[in-house]
Amino acid sequence: MQQIQWFPGHMAKARREVTEKLNLIDIVFELTDARIPYSSRNPMIDEIIKQKPRIVLLNKEDMADPIMTNKWVKYYQEQNITAIPINSQTGDGLKQLIAKTKELTKEKFDKMRAKGIIKPRAIRAMVVGIPNSGKSTLINKLAKKNIAKTGNTPGVTRQQQWIKVGKEIELLDTPGILWPKFEDEQVGMNLALTGAIKDTILNLQDIAVYALQFLEKNYPENLKERYGFTEIPTDIIEQFNWIGKRRGCLTAGSEIDYDKTAEVIIRDIRTLKLGQITFEAPEQQEKE
Repeated sequence: MQQIQWFPGHMAKARREVTEKLNLIDIVFELTDARIPYSSRNPMIDEIIKQKPRIVLLNKEDMADPIMTNKWVKYYQEQNITAIPINSQTGDGLKQLIAKTKELTKEKFDKMRAKGIIKPRAIRAMVVGIPNSGKSTLINKLAKKNIAKTGNTPGVTRQQQWIKVGKEIELLDTPGILWPKFEDEQVGMNLALTGAIKDTILNLQDIAVYALQFLEKNYPENLKERYGFTEIPTDIIEQFNWIGKRRGCLTAGSEIDYDKTAEVIIRDIRTLKLGQITFEAPEQQEKE
């Protein structure tokens, strides 16, 4: 896989803005994709937010394997970090988020009141996440109106803005931050597979091969059920041929169209035709 260099100007600016605004912030909401909790984190985030209270939000929980999501919540608990599975489309998990936000900032506000230096003000939270993680959808759901721009392509959010969530919380929306380069090939594959980076950047056949190999190892029954395998062929080309034939991905000369077959596999994953799948386990993060 090619090395992807990713640090366009607006992302560098976003990192600078986050760092500059931290002194205004009481708590950070770090938005990740529940299907790829490790790959969808920015590795610089710990260094950027330092000791600020934080809640990790495992978004798109409806698309992830619930057993694995529970493992990730437990993993973060062991790191003394609160993790909450959410669905920014439906609002599932947001009541828990607001309750936990108040709990994690209570000590700070109590201290400020004890010193007599606080007028009643909203809790100030900052939402950070890589592009296409669902930040704008989350903000709009919390604010109960369409304030933040949304889009299913990376890099929709550009400007920084404050958004009220009732009377109790103010959100600072920030442009998505991404790391300078993918040093881990698997991270790039996971981001591509879940649509976090544009399909034009990587070869779709490579992504589909990666997906089939992962599913064969971790979710073989899902693979069998979707594509009618009695036994999954060990040869990846045979898997492609079988899926291509069944799904009518053929060229004019009745050969298997491998590009179309790859598109079908990736689309099936993204539209839950292969079920709720999580592509990373906490054990991987511990190895890192």
